[in-house]
Order: sequence, then C-alpha cells, then structure tokens
Amino acid sequence: MDYKIELKNYLDEEGRLKEWPSKRNKGKFQLLALEYLASKFETGVNYTEKEVNTILQQHHIFGDHAMLRRELFEKGFINRERDGSAYWCN
Repeated sequence: MDYKIELKNYLDEEGRLKEWPSKRNKGKFQLLALEYLASKFETGVNYTEKEVNTILQQHHIFGDHAMLRRELFEKGFINRERDGSAYWCN
C-alpha cells in the first residue's frame, strides 16, 4: 500500500506523521496511520520499549510516542509481554 498517497495530509515532506488524525477522521485515517507505523517494524523481531519509542520517534513529529505505542498495541498491530519487556510485530 502507498501510505504516502493515502496519508498525504498527515505526512510531512520526509514521510513522518505531522499530526494524529482527528476524531472526525478517526476510523479510516487513524487505522491507516497505525498500519503505516507498524510497517516500520520487522516481523518476528523482539523490541524493547525504548527501541519501539525510537522507531516511532523517527516516523512522527508531534511528540507522543507513548500514545502511538499504546494505540498500536490496543489495535493489535504490535504485541507485548505482560511486563512490557518485549514488543513484536506479527
């Protein structure tokens, strides 16, 4: 999928999310944004919380990596150990 076309209003020139889609656009564009961010993780690789935050910080500029990490987990784009010691993408 070409996320840059679908998310063109939400990405800066470097392909980073510049804002989180509003509640009005919540369904479609928030899910696309999460799918876009999830595509930055390698399948089958375990990441620490710090590594997840680093990857997220590289792909957005609005400064809320904790919200993005939580949304990715809650929507099933990434998984984590109960204690938060490891994250991974299916």
